[in-house]
Amino acid sequence: MSEGVHIVEVGPRDGLQNEKTPISVADRIAFIEALIGAGLHTVEVGAFVSPKAIPQMVGSTEVLRGVSHHTNCELPVLVPNEKGYEASQAAGAKLIAVFAAASESFSRANINCSIAESIERFKPVLARAGADGVRVRGYISTVLGCPYEGEIKPQAVVDVAKVLWDLGCYEISLGDTIGVGTPLKARQLLRAVAGHVPMANLAMHFHDTYGQALANLYAGMEEGCRVIDSAAGGLGGCPYAPGATGNVATEDVVYMLEGMGIATGVDMAKLVAATNVVSGLIGRPPVSRVAAALNAKKAAK
Repeated sequence: MSEGVHIVEVGPRDGLQNEKTPISVADRIAFIEALIGAGLHTVEVGAFVSPKAIPQMVGSTEVLRGVSHHTNCELPVLVPNEKGYEASQAAGAKLIAVFAAASESFSRANINCSIAESIERFKPVLARAGADGVRVRGYISTVLGCPYEGEIKPQAVVDVAKVLWDLGCYEISLGDTIGVGTPLKARQLLRAVAGHVPMANLAMHFHDTYGQALANLYAGMEEGCRVIDSAAGGLGGCPYAPGATGNVATEDVVYMLEGMGIATGVDMAKLVAATNVVSGLIGRPPVSRVAAALNAKKAAK
């Protein structure tokens, strides 16, 4: 399992979008700059969504423009519909993401429409993106469990993944939104989806509510998945899932990978420094075990 792994840093978007404390455009730009400086080359920088729905993402145009000089980096933004797509293109986005769910109940609670209706919204976005040469990443949430429906069967995920793949998404990110998955279930899910979407085009987006995220990632890597979504400091969480913690922490993922002999190109000290700054801005310490350990070690000196 020594092949390279691609880390997609989602902290500046998925990690911050549910935070009660809004982060300014300047501070979000500084956070992204620090993450890129630490060696992360794919960083999700914002979302072109309703400011009423997600006020934390206001100013995504300025954020994207503020970091767009990193031409060697991928800087995806979330786009919910055609209006969002137009705004993303006015800001110069070259890589966008669309978001669907594997659970009907979660789809209605989160974006106020059915799964089928959400996909109908994406169709013109994907058609225009294809014509414009813009790459599109597809997210599927609640792939291993839903706060309303409980366990989600792999076939429900397969059905959505097939549609997104057929519509032209180059990669499908499978999100355990409430962090209830275990390694066996993660493995079974990847096997099921890989029967219809190549494993090379799948990503793992696991939350750590029950402390299983790293184990689930390892199981997925054994199946051949090589793309991992993570957030610096373990930022994030799901407002519709009581008790759900954030994304698996980038520091913890990097520590595991490097310990396995898989080079990430990430400077841990710089990554933890970036995490510490944003943690100060939101007013709470990072949930990353590695960041906490390194901070304690530094403080003890």
